[in-house]
Amino acid sequence: MSGLSGVLIVLITIFLPPVGVFMVAGCGADLLVNICLTLLGFLPGHIHAFYIEYVYFDRRDQAREGRFAAKPAPAVYSERVQTGGQGYGTMAQGHA
Repeated sequence: MSGLSGVLIVLITIFLPPVGVFMVAGCGADLLVNICLTLLGFLPGHIHAFYIEYVYFDRRDQAREGRFAAKPAPAVYSERVQTGGQGYGTMAQGHA
């Protein structure tokens, strides 16, 4: 089911980049940056949205494998994206 959600987010991002960023990062600085970039030009909005989604899905896969990125990704302000959604609102897996 995870692959299907990723494909759905990419399809949504193709048509509306801010909606794709909202689905991954929520309402915050990343969404505001993406809205501004999309208003300046559709291509910059797409590049930023796909970068945010790449970081999110890459960090999520790393966390599932037990590897965690040592440094935060540049130009990503959402903690949810930085951690790949792990530990967002709940305790991280493996810690009891």
